[in-house]
Amino acid sequence: MNRPIKQHLIDPEICIRCHACVEACPIDAITFDDVNVVVNQATCTQEMSCIGPCPTGAIDNWRVVLEPYTLEEQLGWMELPEQADLTAADASSSETIEAMDDVVAALLATAHQGAGGSAKAPASASHPTININGTKTPMLATVQGNFRLTGEGSDADVRHIILDLGGGKFPILEGQTVGVIAPGLDENGRAHGPRLYSVSSPRDGERPNTNNLSLTVKREDQGICSRYLCDLKRGDRVSLIGPFGSTFLIPNDPQTKLIMICTGTGAAPFRGFTMHRQRVMPDSIASMKLFFGARTPDQLPYFGPLEKVPQSFLEKHFAFSRVPGAQKIYVQDKLRADAEAIAPMLVDANTYIFICGKKAMETGVEAAFQDIARGVGLNWSDLRQTMRESGRYHVETY
Repeated sequence: MNRPIKQHLIDPEICIRCHACVEACPIDAITFDDVNVVVNQATCTQEMSCIGPCPTGAIDNWRVVLEPYTLEEQLGWMELPEQADLTAADASSSETIEAMDDVVAALLATAHQGAGGSAKAPASASHPTININGTKTPMLATVQGNFRLTGEGSDADVRHIILDLGGGKFPILEGQTVGVIAPGLDENGRAHGPRLYSVSSPRDGERPNTNNLSLTVKREDQGICSRYLCDLKRGDRVSLIGPFGSTFLIPNDPQTKLIMICTGTGAAPFRGFTMHRQRVMPDSIASMKLFFGARTPDQLPYFGPLEKVPQSFLEKHFAFSRVPGAQKIYVQDKLRADAEAIAPMLVDANTYIFICGKKAMETGVEAAFQDIARGVGLNWSDLRQTMRESGRYHVETY
């Protein structure tokens, strides 16, 4: 009987083929073809140099296997295989089975570190289309508009950019991302790799039945792609790849309730979520909570339009951390303040949690949920894992 091993794999559904991992691997254990980027198990030493440079987390995936997946198998994948049930059916004794189970359990425990376990899409979510346009055949979109969302006096330049897809087919759902390729070459004379941005529009466009999409982009001083996007003018052409993402999706079941937590441009997918529900279930009441953090009100994207959405449709909790003369308030503080309402939602099978924004927010949000769960006698770690396994807990941070 083979001894189980932990195999390093790449998720083809969210990989944007930027090849950052290929360049980062010091032993050339990562290879690729025109479709997939894959890890050679025979060469990989799992020393982790490739993890940090990956912009999507696609590289941070692991499976415990008895026989490693071959390169040929991996190159043919459209999605990662599920973790197999490694029962030791061929073992010759109960002692061998027990020993094997111990090894598998230990490997699985380390396999899920870092990624936090595999997310699943909500059961009622629409089936996403992924990877229809790659770097060699990008979708060419035309800029319809580029609007500043933050005040002119604000030190944060956040833009709402509308891209017309013309007659092209680029089906995208709320919560999915697109890759943008900035023109030009890097300091090594190579084309810039794609950068991912969540769509901020519903599946049927900024206006119903229009073939366009929008992005929410903050200008970063050192961000080649963000500066490129923020400087776009009406009529400019943009190369898009994707779409990407198959789990951070809104459930279609009208009975579901959403807890959405974000900071800054992490609001992008939740704008799409809200607009989609406004169109398909306009009479929905008390089905969506939004916890939205920013330094000041003038740095909060879509503050004005959000204020116009009825509180009965979208329950809004704004948290501002740098208002002069006021106490610093973060999204985790707003979660704790709403603990009485949130606690019963955590055990409701119709509740879905979505978190999007800067990675630094995760620790505070996790601590808040832990406190809320503890307050009603629940173990948050166990509850979170149950929610994740049923497609009800989703995190997308950067």
